[in-house]
Amino acid sequence: MSSKGGGTALTRRNYRLASDTDKPKATGIVNEKLLSDYLHHVFPSTKQGPALASLSKPLGFQDLGAHLEGLLSEGEPTEDSRVCESADQPVEGRLGPQPVVLDHTSGFEGLLFVDDDLLGVIGHSNFSSIRATTCVYKGKWAYEVLISSQGLMQIGWCTLNCRFNQEEGVGDTPDSYAYDGNRVRKWNVTTTNYGKSWAAGDIVSCLIDLDEGTITFCLNGQSLGTAFTNIKMGPGVAYFPAISLSFKESVAFNFGSRPLRYPVDGYLPLQNPPTTDLMKAHKLLGYIKNVLSTSIDAQEERLVEQDCSVWRLHGEPTVLVTLAHIFNHFAPLMCKVYLVEDVLMNFLLGILEGGGSVDEHQLIQQLLDLFWVLMEDYEVNECLKQLMMSLLRAYRFSPIIPDLGFQIHYLRLTTAILHHEKSRKYLLNNVLFDVLRSVVFFYIKTPLRVKEAGLEELIPTTWWPTHFDKEGKDEREPEDESADERLRRRAYERGCQRLKKRIEVVEELQVQILKLLLNNKDKTTGEASRYIFLNKFRKFLQENASNRGHPTALCPPEYMVCFLHRLITAVRASWDDGRRKSPSSIGSEEAYVPPQLFYNGKVDYFDLQRLGGLLSHLKKTLKDDLASKANIIIDPAEIQATAMDDLDEDEESGAAQRPFGAAAMGGALARPSWLSSPTLGRANRFLSTAAVSLMTPRRPLTQPEKVKVRTLAVEQRTEEDNGYKNKSPRPFFLSLQPEVEGSYGNDGLLLGRPLEEPNQPIADKSLLEIVDGIVMMYNLSVHQQLGKMVVVSDDVHEYAVALKDTEEKIARCPARRPDILDELQKSQKVFAEKLNHLCRRLAWINATIYSKEKMLDVYWLLCVCIRTIEHADNTGSLFAFAPEFYLSVAMNAYSALKNYFSPANSMEELPSYEETLTQLAAILAKHFADPRIVGTDIKDSLMQALASYVCYPQSLRAVERIPEEQRVAMMRNLLAPYEQRPWAQTNWILVRLWRGCGFGYRYTRLPHLLKTKPEDANLPSLQRDLSIASFQKPCPSLLLQRHMAELLSVDKEMAASFLNSVLNQLNWAFSEFIGMIQEIQQAAERPERNFVDTRQLKVCATCFDLSVSLLRVLEMTVTLVPEIFLDWSRPSAELLLRRLAQLLNQVLNRVTAEKNLFDRVVNLRLPGLESVDHYPILVAVTGILVRILVDGDRQGISRASSVLLSDPCFQLHSIQHLLGEGGDSSGSSSSSTARPVVGPLGSSVAPVIPSAAATTAGSSERKHFSLHAYTDYISEEEKQKVELMLTFLTEESKQAAASTAPTSEEDLCPICYAHSISAVFKPCSHKSCKACINQHLMNNKDCFFCKATITGVEDYSKPAAS
Repeated sequence: MSSKGGGTALTRRNYRLASDTDKPKATGIVNEKLLSDYLHHVFPSTKQGPALASLSKPLGFQDLGAHLEGLLSEGEPTEDSRVCESADQPVEGRLGPQPVVLDHTSGFEGLLFVDDDLLGVIGHSNFSSIRATTCVYKGKWAYEVLISSQGLMQIGWCTLNCRFNQEEGVGDTPDSYAYDGNRVRKWNVTTTNYGKSWAAGDIVSCLIDLDEGTITFCLNGQSLGTAFTNIKMGPGVAYFPAISLSFKESVAFNFGSRPLRYPVDGYLPLQNPPTTDLMKAHKLLGYIKNVLSTSIDAQEERLVEQDCSVWRLHGEPTVLVTLAHIFNHFAPLMCKVYLVEDVLMNFLLGILEGGGSVDEHQLIQQLLDLFWVLMEDYEVNECLKQLMMSLLRAYRFSPIIPDLGFQIHYLRLTTAILHHEKSRKYLLNNVLFDVLRSVVFFYIKTPLRVKEAGLEELIPTTWWPTHFDKEGKDEREPEDESADERLRRRAYERGCQRLKKRIEVVEELQVQILKLLLNNKDKTTGEASRYIFLNKFRKFLQENASNRGHPTALCPPEYMVCFLHRLITAVRASWDDGRRKSPSSIGSEEAYVPPQLFYNGKVDYFDLQRLGGLLSHLKKTLKDDLASKANIIIDPAEIQATAMDDLDEDEESGAAQRPFGAAAMGGALARPSWLSSPTLGRANRFLSTAAVSLMTPRRPLTQPEKVKVRTLAVEQRTEEDNGYKNKSPRPFFLSLQPEVEGSYGNDGLLLGRPLEEPNQPIADKSLLEIVDGIVMMYNLSVHQQLGKMVVVSDDVHEYAVALKDTEEKIARCPARRPDILDELQKSQKVFAEKLNHLCRRLAWINATIYSKEKMLDVYWLLCVCIRTIEHADNTGSLFAFAPEFYLSVAMNAYSALKNYFSPANSMEELPSYEETLTQLAAILAKHFADPRIVGTDIKDSLMQALASYVCYPQSLRAVERIPEEQRVAMMRNLLAPYEQRPWAQTNWILVRLWRGCGFGYRYTRLPHLLKTKPEDANLPSLQRDLSIASFQKPCPSLLLQRHMAELLSVDKEMAASFLNSVLNQLNWAFSEFIGMIQEIQQAAERPERNFVDTRQLKVCATCFDLSVSLLRVLEMTVTLVPEIFLDWSRPSAELLLRRLAQLLNQVLNRVTAEKNLFDRVVNLRLPGLESVDHYPILVAVTGILVRILVDGDRQGISRASSVLLSDPCFQLHSIQHLLGEGGDSSGSSSSSTARPVVGPLGSSVAPVIPSAAATTAGSSERKHFSLHAYTDYISEEEKQKVELMLTFLTEESKQAAASTAPTSEEDLCPICYAHSISAVFKPCSHKSCKACINQHLMNNKDCFFCKATITGVEDYSKPAAS
């Protein structure tokens, strides 16, 4: 017997049959006559005449080989024609080698990634171009391009003389012609409109007729019409297939290596189809069908016809030997992609066409058993690989039809193949994640062309919101909805339900596939499917986590979204199946990831950040805690080595961040599977017309050392995978060095259980690791994609508002203006058509992305993260080992539920929603100032999330429900001094707790901004959430205000330091704001045209907003705890009051002075400074003044008024200005006619801004600011208090003026020149007023003058004159 791969194939297979036929059901070879009849029936001859005589001759196995050879040679081309058909022989009208591939040696320009098979390409520079190796000069030819991304590409034909660069590609030169479906144009030096827009998943057919001189393009088999006529032809002119594509765009070519998806009559593929092999394969398949449909009745010695579907591989020698002869010829053919796709895949699809569940079609399982028995392993492997690649291509590039029939068809066959255990394990181990973009199987693409997808038939009636509230938001169920609108809405909802049910069929098949991949009950030996999937899944996550800076290397986020939802469904089903087997474990609805996974080293989190910083640092600093709490001992000898490894990793990471140059140099940089073009093998050729020497890493990397693939011993990776915690008290020794491949597995996944963690089973350990991966996957790109898809809903809203506005204009249009009416009606038609299209697209997106089921998935993920964080928090210092992404996903998942899934699905309907809100509130309240968390980004995110949380009544009530101890601790952290920490967010949180209680502070948007729309669409998720939250209705928290008042009352030292820091920041913010508006005004007055940086305007507006919010915090403090300023028995009370009065006077003087800078800048109404206005800042100042001068007790009012009036900056007309009594503000005194231009630096395009002269003329007509003008915002009671305050201050100022004695300049404080000298410093004896020295000593202990350290301050009284 020859070894594998040697000798004749038949001998090899006969040997293998001998070991497979020794079964109880086996019977002997049938008699010669019955055998002859059987073989003649299976192998009928197609010849006529004399050949019929051979049928009477008996046919046995000894003659079968020659007989089969004769049958297969029937109809073969003659020797001469075979020579002409040879792949290497030229065909009339075509020049170049066969097979046809992309020219990766000289026919390209720019940077490109090209697949192993030289058919897939990804652009990696501005505009890269590449052509094929074969050209045509006569006849009619075609090739297909599979579009993987819908971006900027130009596809078509070019001649050898065409020269491309980074700016000009195919279609931009005289002898090149291209179609661009991104911009819907055709290109040949000039460009015109042509065709339809393409989308990812479309197929473009490129046809050239060199007899007529025309070029035509088709999209998914539909002709787009003749694009070019009279193209250049003649001697020396030949056309190559070519493409130009921009960065990240990817396609795959089919020149004829596979059957064309949409062949066109009369046009030949550039590559010859394997005609002879195709004919043989079809014949052999017919013989196999004959075997399947024929059974031998040995007792009655006759042949019985039977249904193929009931055939079983029972091991009858006659049948097996017959099939062995067939497979001797059939097996080599099934290694060729063309034959697999055209013959085998279509045959298997035909088996499933009868309908029914996949489990009912056992024939496919029997055939796969047959393949593994009668084919060599390498042949089965190649056949299965090509079959899955063909299925994936077919699934991804099939058009969307109303019943999703194509997608269902291919998924059913994929499911049937994966039902076969041996095939499933091979595909998991070698194909699904290593060669293919298998995640595509779980993606349902969104149709861009609604009509072609059949959505018009499925959803004949469209509906969109037509009722909006004052702020432009949709009213969910308006009371005044008409009967017609109600009927339309209900008809639209019924159509959406029909669509959703059809999509659910596809989703269910996708879940079935994942359930098969998660199977841990395989009957054969070796690793169970689940563990193979787990290893591949973790490697997939690592590729996407480590390549976030290289977009071409990432799994597209739209795939990730669908994959996440299907995986959650499958994992939860497997989890609950395991619970039925082990009732003491917890259910999937209570799932969490135990904290020991984060520090016992059994799960690789790659380079993802931990809450406490770098993992190596944590293991060094917390090694004692690991030993005492988790019984984990770290070898001290390795700590130093680890530190050195960290330095090496820094070098490597620097090299890894460079472009993939090593691949171009033939290096060994591992390429992730996502660099493959659609569904094909990995792209490991990096083509570059630029030098690549700079891209070489500093030191060569060995093969993928960063990718850990974990394997368990066979006996450990079977069904016995329970989740019981380790009960052994023995210490677990943990190495800091990277684990060697295969050195550990999830048998030790739960080692190191902390004492705080309950000793009970959770679930199968493999499922815990997959759930951990799901959380990581959501963090990588799913949340970002969920936010992107909301754009369609926003577009519907905008068009609905525009349509309603247009209809109102039509109703108001006068009859004498038919021209205007005609234009309005055209606009109305355009808006209505666009809305019809968008509403049908929105129905698809709501069904696939924002459905109730998807919302429950995200909610489940949120609950998993919350429970995981709670368990990790219980471990004390070991909480620092938890990865940051758990906190990020908890915050982002809540944000998605609130902003993306609502209002289509209500959050209140989620199970235990109130309890979950409270749990998340407790996490945010506790951890936003947690010293165990060191990352600035995650701390900022926690702060933003808490700030957003307190803006909504429901979530604010959740904060109020957390235990009192946690609430008080949260308020204490919020009231920490503002120096040395990010304070703006905490200040904003305090403002939100007060908003609704302050003076004139009940608005949602400022009065002058009611008609503008907030620009927040491009902000990051949490910032966008915060931007939206800032426009919510006020919802103050009296409970948290009470906690704040108690803390500030009791802790006098904290109160003083807190208010000192608030006053310092207010001083800084308002000073910065004034400085910036001075620069802006100076720009306005320059005669030359100039530019103001938009960033400067944003910073200016931010400083103004900070000033207002700090003033509101001061208002809250003085209202809740007035004794901090007015009870002068408290330390620093008088000082704080003086500082407060000084700042309030400064603000009032700057904002209310006649013809002042503030007025002039506000009147310019610059884009970016919309929030800068008199109202917010003057009302905030007024609130503080009213509280200390009107609402306080007599002693407090007396002290406040005396301090305010004694401040040298006090001006009574500033107070009168509040009520419009301060005189007329005539605007700017400048007469310059310059006009500042606001825009990016160096930009020539900027909004037109009124000149200074125009501003002067306009401002003279502006009404003076007065609180009386804001009747909707200021109550009558508040106005009366302001009038009382003005009357009181008028009287007090008169009395103060009469009683104030003149003071010698020598007696004034040399620092402020506002108060008399009243303090002397020790030991240096320098002097100042008490206010100046007390304020100085709060921040510095050195003398103003001599810098000596001040040890004491004594009262100073001027000695009597001699």
